[in-house]
Amino acid sequence: MTQSRRNTRMVIQMVGSLVGLLLILYIAYCAFLFVIQRQLLFPRHHLPNAISTVGQPPDLEQIWVVTEYGRVEAWFLPPPNSAAGVPAPTIIYGHGNAELIDVWPQRFQELTSLGIGVLLVEFPGYGRSEGSPSESSITATFIAAYDLLVAREEVDPSRIVLFGRSMGGGAIAALAAQRPSAAMILHSTYTDVPSLTSRMYVPSFLVLDRFDNRSVIESYPGPILIMHGTQDEVIPYEHGVELHRVAQNANLLTYDCGHNNCPPDDTIKWNEIRLFLASAGILTPPE
Repeated sequence: MTQSRRNTRMVIQMVGSLVGLLLILYIAYCAFLFVIQRQLLFPRHHLPNAISTVGQPPDLEQIWVVTEYGRVEAWFLPPPNSAAGVPAPTIIYGHGNAELIDVWPQRFQELTSLGIGVLLVEFPGYGRSEGSPSESSITATFIAAYDLLVAREEVDPSRIVLFGRSMGGGAIAALAAQRPSAAMILHSTYTDVPSLTSRMYVPSFLVLDRFDNRSVIESYPGPILIMHGTQDEVIPYEHGVELHRVAQNANLLTYDCGHNNCPPDDTIKWNEIRLFLASAGILTPPE
């Protein structure tokens, strides 16, 4: 064997060894992410402290939703006219993955003042709730919460609005696939989890909680309001554009903002939602 051939063989062996090492490191990387994926998707270690119902609106009602995964908390904000016995439209809300229902009652007063009820549903394992978050446990919780809600006399079952922000959009879409609703609002929401994890170079088959929102939106018959920021650093704007593209009846509102400051002015957001609910027949159109 000539020196040139020996050198070529050595190079091939070195390249093969390097490729093998990189493959081992990549497999180890994927295995590590597979093990911790739910900690990344549901970062409960970054959650704010639960603050209980003290200091919340006086008419707030604490509800415990019982599922096979444990008891999960929900807060019901009744519409102002509930005492009159008039069934009202009601929003079921799914929050982001690093939030609790505790932060939302005051913000939703813009809508409850219009005569809309709001049900804030917690994720299993969040705050005071039992269980652990997953696609299965979250879906079961939202379905059970829905069933409790529509059985209430003050709620109009024909005017249920599903509203999800960020990770909560997956919970809301999963519920929409199982129960009827009059309209849907998706705020800074993704097409599906595998599309998000592709940025981490992880094969999609390793994703446990897929939340395939795209498929649900494709077949959803009601009106949809999609709100997304062009500078969203968590869930890229393209996800909102894609959801709008596949929807049968959707309106896309675009804002120059990121993920957690979208839109920059809350007054704009609530006004846009009010107009959407009026156009969908959920509210009486403003004069």
